[in-house]
Amino acid sequence: MGATLALGAWQLDRGRQREALHAAIAQRALLPPLGSAALPGGDPAADLMHRPVVVRGTWAAQHTVFLDNRQMNGRQGFYVVTPLLLEGGRRAVLVERGWAPRNFERREQLPPVASPPGLVEIRGRIAPLPAKLYEFSGAVSGPIRQNLDLGRFAAETGLPLLAVAVRQTGDGAADGLLRQWPEPASGAGKNYGYAFQWWALAAVTAILYVWFQFIAPRRKAPPA
Repeated sequence: MGATLALGAWQLDRGRQREALHAAIAQRALLPPLGSAALPGGDPAADLMHRPVVVRGTWAAQHTVFLDNRQMNGRQGFYVVTPLLLEGGRRAVLVERGWAPRNFERREQLPPVASPPGLVEIRGRIAPLPAKLYEFSGAVSGPIRQNLDLGRFAAETGLPLLAVAVRQTGDGAADGLLRQWPEPASGAGKNYGYAFQWWALAAVTAILYVWFQFIAPRRKAPPA
């Protein structure tokens, strides 16, 4: 009982921590946007993630990657990722530009994505690098890929890529993309569910203990 009660309390604390982190992320999204200079060159600081950002640069459209098996609004398709050469030319950042549908009859056909030449201004949020999905033997080169490895991609393109991405926001109709990104969930509900299960197990253990130690022996005892 002591172990299950302690595990339930631990899961409750984990849920509260997740809720606090989720609240901090939501608060960061309301802060004024940062500029390109705020993008970290090394490992990103936790307090920068999900901050609004405005960056200026030129698209390296020839290195656009279409990450396969990504969903938006319940539909399967691509996440479109293009490196942006930041103004000044010494750094580049991966921009998660949005979602595009896939042609399931002609699977090698790429959806049209507009990448205007010249200097562009991108509004978005500082984000982790694109999440990796499980793959058996996915392509590690070419425009269609299952995952994107930052070190390998930087070596392949010769671009000085930063260790974070920019998730572009705003209307993507002009680019032929959807940008209805899912909001990050806290995940606290799962922890609270686990806490309830542990405490329910503790309650069952207590009931069984009382039954077998006190009630059952008295029921079996011969009458005086």
